[in-house]
Amino acid sequence: MNRGDKLTVAVLGTGVMGGAMARRLAAAGIRVWGWNVPPEDAELLRPAGVEIAASPAEAVDGAQIVVTMVPNAEAIESFAEGVDGFLPAMRDGAVWLQTSTVGVKPAERLMRLAEKHGVGFVDSPVLGSREPAERGELVMLSSGDEELIDLCEPVFQAIARRHFRLGPAGAGSRMKMVANHWIMAAVGGLAETMALASVLGVDGGLFLEALEGTQMDMGYAQTKGRMMLERSYPTHGNLANGAKDARLAHEAARDAGLSARISGAASQLMDAALAIRPGTEDMAAAYEAAFRSSVSHARGPVAGS
Repeated sequence: MNRGDKLTVAVLGTGVMGGAMARRLAAAGIRVWGWNVPPEDAELLRPAGVEIAASPAEAVDGAQIVVTMVPNAEAIESFAEGVDGFLPAMRDGAVWLQTSTVGVKPAERLMRLAEKHGVGFVDSPVLGSREPAERGELVMLSSGDEELIDLCEPVFQAIARRHFRLGPAGAGSRMKMVANHWIMAAVGGLAETMALASVLGVDGGLFLEALEGTQMDMGYAQTKGRMMLERSYPTHGNLANGAKDARLAHEAARDAGLSARISGAASQLMDAALAIRPGTEDMAAAYEAAFRSSVSHARGPVAGS
């Protein structure tokens, strides 16, 4: 398919994050093709100027850059090859910009898959949730050949506020595991802290107020802590992805030879929360598992709420 000289980007996976990225790219004047399962999510992007493809192969036909943003490496592998797969359909010289959080070893599998098909590969997971994605304020953790990263600059300019070049492909996913280890440990620790406040009769709101503006404060303490106080979890980063990210960070730590006690506890807490709450809620719902394991009246109010 001849799509002209205008930069064309295919976005494979147009859920919360991929959809926001596709809208930002279209708003920047880039021609964007989207594909998703279920297709209804992709159709929501038509008013933003995103063209919708019936298959991954159709989406990437003629695209110079192919962005993948789906939950895990297994999902990517499910539509990478075969009759409708995107890798055999990519044009010569096109770049696969892999932005999903997949983990260290799965990223290496995807690198080998790209090499098998002779496709340029940039490993570039993102830091950020729904709102930063919608504002074009993601942080890109890019790794790969410098020339390939250069080709992706128009995408970075549209969707990100900061962009790191970290070295050979795979370094981006390793950095993302380090970042996720910190994030999941912080959310898990906060969930247990807020549960402790509740069972000790401490006003959780006053605890957060006492932290505010001090060296001990952090954005997550205030935003996620308020959700825990209200026991309402509007999605910024959903619990299902949080559980996946915690598991991947734990696996990366264990595979690197660490005892990984904290990441293991955070992963178990996220899995426990996922078993009792909808995965579409924010990962602050980890509080529910922390609180339930502490008291018999699992649905009691949080002190200060």
